[in-house]
Amino acid sequence: MPLPARFGALFEDAQAAGAQATSHAVPASTTYICLAILIGLILCLALEEKLHAKKSVIAGIFAIISLMVGDYFQLLPLGSVLVGGHEIQMPVYIPAIDWNVIAIIFGSSLFVDVTSKSGLFTWIAIRLTKLSGGNPRLLLVLYGLMTVVFSAVLNNVTAMIIVGSLSGVSLRRLKRENLLLGFLLIEGLLTNVGGLLTLISSVPNIIVGTAAGISFMEFFQKSSPYVCVATIITLVMGMKIFGIRGFANEEERAEARLLVEGFDENDGIESKGFFLFGTLMLLLFVGVIATASILPYIKDLGLGYVALSFGLIMLVRYKAVADKFYSAIDWDLLGFFGSLFVVINVMEHAQVLDLIGQGLSQIIALGETTGSGLILASGAAASSVTDNIPLAAMLAKILSADPELASNPQSPFWWAVVFGANLGGNLTPIGSASTLVAVTIMHKQGLTLSFAGFVKKALPFAIVQIGLAVAYLLLVLA
Repeated sequence: MPLPARFGALFEDAQAAGAQATSHAVPASTTYICLAILIGLILCLALEEKLHAKKSVIAGIFAIISLMVGDYFQLLPLGSVLVGGHEIQMPVYIPAIDWNVIAIIFGSSLFVDVTSKSGLFTWIAIRLTKLSGGNPRLLLVLYGLMTVVFSAVLNNVTAMIIVGSLSGVSLRRLKRENLLLGFLLIEGLLTNVGGLLTLISSVPNIIVGTAAGISFMEFFQKSSPYVCVATIITLVMGMKIFGIRGFANEEERAEARLLVEGFDENDGIESKGFFLFGTLMLLLFVGVIATASILPYIKDLGLGYVALSFGLIMLVRYKAVADKFYSAIDWDLLGFFGSLFVVINVMEHAQVLDLIGQGLSQIIALGETTGSGLILASGAAASSVTDNIPLAAMLAKILSADPELASNPQSPFWWAVVFGANLGGNLTPIGSASTLVAVTIMHKQGLTLSFAGFVKKALPFAIVQIGLAVAYLLLVLA
């Protein structure tokens, strides 16, 4: 058996052992105790800022508690596991983690961080600024489109940092500081819309797509029509709500054009050769990710292998100082994921997911039309007040336990989770990391926007986006 297949078999055997170990009935009291632990985790994540604790620390503590409780009630498949007919010792929390998701996040983060050093992303942003000629309305359209594309190809947070920072510089140079709040808010909202465009755009997409078996191209084909329409509507609404208009006269046009010509897109390029190499690798990365499901060998090794490979290839450029890029990795996010998977695995053994699934089954029983619409709306509401990642992970686990849904990646229920988890982040500033970054940039730029102020300004956009998503789900995907 090839090495990758052996490792795959290892985890499959371990997971099978876990499923067998929980085939017996679990006392209701034990299930409710574990449910309380899960609710505690969700509440603590929602109050992350109040607790002054990172996600990894919160989830790590709950992972420790979950494992102890699971062992106390004898829920966990402890001991050796069978791998290729041989017994090996493996800690119970190792197969609980979805290592493919971890590899995708780690490799993609490394690749984006190194590629950004080539100056490619800054070059693209400044070229678009020059293309606008300083016209505020055209600048918003170009920055909005750039936000969506960057969110799809890179990730939401990176896109918000790049576009948001450039917005501050551009609008101040153009003497349009009064439009900065509108620009930053619209860009923050569009990061979550753009996060729907591809399978690797956001973590909920990766989790749900992996569980449902949705390929990269299938995901893009089904989500792109919605993203295009939602982006246009969001930009038009933004122009009207924030009063973003074009030039009033030719004098304004000439002055803006003169100011824009002071931008130099080559400032961030240290090496022309590395810039070209970074451009080529970015195009190749997107191409390989898009066709990974049909490429020989790659389809067996998975997206995690692709992300890690491209990250390491780019790192060769800085091989002597590679440790600097390792330190820039979001270890908090990776630690959070590892701990989250452990908690959810314990919840599965404690039949908490079965309990939640019983309630979810009542919604599913309403049919693909009503049921999927309710899941999307309720998922968006839940994502707005807590982290959308545990929600997506939990719902994906529950849906994959249904044989019919597990074998049907076209089911609208999967897409209801994807849309709800992503768009819920536009309801509040804590609903997603990118909207939180948008608010942080606002504060750095001297703009004040409270929690309630954000909700008040973002609510019209979020209602339209979620309503459009429900209509698209019911009329097109269902």
